[in-house]
Amino acid sequence: MEGQHTLEWRERLYRWIEKRSVHQTIIAIIILNAVILGLETVPSVNREYGDLLYTIDRACLAVFVVEILLALVALGPKRFFRDPWRVFDFVVVGIALIPATGAFSILRSLRILKVLKLVSSSPRMRSVVSALLSAVPGLSAIISLLLLLFYVSAVMSTKLFGHDFPEWFGSISASMYTLFQIMTLESWSMGIVRPVLEVHPYAWIFFVPFIMIATFTMLNLFIAVIVDAMQSQAREAQSQQIEELEHIADMKEQKLHDDIDDLRHEVRELKAIVLQALDRQNPPQ
Repeated sequence: MEGQHTLEWRERLYRWIEKRSVHQTIIAIIILNAVILGLETVPSVNREYGDLLYTIDRACLAVFVVEILLALVALGPKRFFRDPWRVFDFVVVGIALIPATGAFSILRSLRILKVLKLVSSSPRMRSVVSALLSAVPGLSAIISLLLLLFYVSAVMSTKLFGHDFPEWFGSISASMYTLFQIMTLESWSMGIVRPVLEVHPYAWIFFVPFIMIATFTMLNLFIAVIVDAMQSQAREAQSQQIEELEHIADMKEQKLHDDIDDLRHEVRELKAIVLQALDRQNPPQ
């Protein structure tokens, strides 16, 4: 009996944590904390209001700690650490709790990671992140293909242009970095390709196909994989909603059948009572 009572109040606590108003409050505190951490980087504001900003930051962190402790109590350690989003919150807040003094002073910059709690607190952001994670296998294949393209192109460009332009193509690592800059289209024409064309007039035969493949084709492949993953997530969510609606409809239909059966039983009982009453009023002669 005591165990049943414990389960009931833990279930009530979990339902309270999952309430929309609680989620909205946590999101508001996360945004406030992000603003505070940003203001701490402004020297004039930090000099005048540094103590106040630090106090508000500690208060926000205390709210996050209480939220995690309540979730840990409501779910229990096993269920809590089985949820990847709960673990994510636990790690982010845990990093913020590490003292940012002495050897750990570099961890002060990691306090901004608390803002990432916004991802786990927003269902829409969670769905986007889940879609991105589900796209990792497809993206890894594209990245492998892109690395292969970079390696082959770096070897070719080093042999073709390394002698005349050692700063850009003197080694395979320099060539890969230069090709990455060309792929991003950052000063690729006037900064790199045109100087190379002055010495090697036919270098465009190498650079133009590389840009077409590495920039446009690969970028479209990345977008296609991510869009397909997000559509798959949307279809899965839609199918789950349909299943839930069908389950609710089946339950209502079953309840309707049960009500009809009960009504038929009551009608039969009522009919029997009426017949008995008529028999008493009109006894056989």
